[in-house]
Amino acid sequence: MGKKSKGGKKHKSGKKKDRREYTVVDLSPALTQAARSMRTVLSRNLLESGLYAGQDGVIMTLAETDGLATGALAQRLGVKAPTMTRTIGRMEAQGFLERRPDQDDARLTKIYLTEAGRRSIGSIEMSSAACDSLATQGFSEKEIRTLVRLLKAIEGNLHPGHDHPLEEEEEF
Repeated sequence: MGKKSKGGKKHKSGKKKDRREYTVVDLSPALTQAARSMRTVLSRNLLESGLYAGQDGVIMTLAETDGLATGALAQRLGVKAPTMTRTIGRMEAQGFLERRPDQDDARLTKIYLTEAGRRSIGSIEMSSAACDSLATQGFSEKEIRTLVRLLKAIEGNLHPGHDHPLEEEEEF
């Protein structure tokens, strides 16, 4: 069973090519559903390592900059401080994180990865890569770069303080 030619309306990935005309009113539902689907697949991939949705972001942020205060961590991840406090508590109970007083200001508590948290980084990276690969089946490298650039521009438009200009224009 080969892939159909133009007459059969199949794309190079073997799936039927979507020929519908989309408009801006289709953007929010499509983007929301795609994000939910990505999150579902990623969460399913992460369950094996004992992580839940959203916890991967905490670990990867701390892997980049260990020893952040709760507020700084919440801000980087775009969540409210009470949500981050609950997440940290759960992850601390799971053994992925630990809270320690700041060395310079004992009133301030900072969050650090434990050894188990550091060991989970590889699982997160593999789970993310598998999810990305599945999500972009049949996409060219250029299409993936364009998609990421456009998503960052959308994010920048929705969060005016975060400037994500469209760097280089590419043809579609």
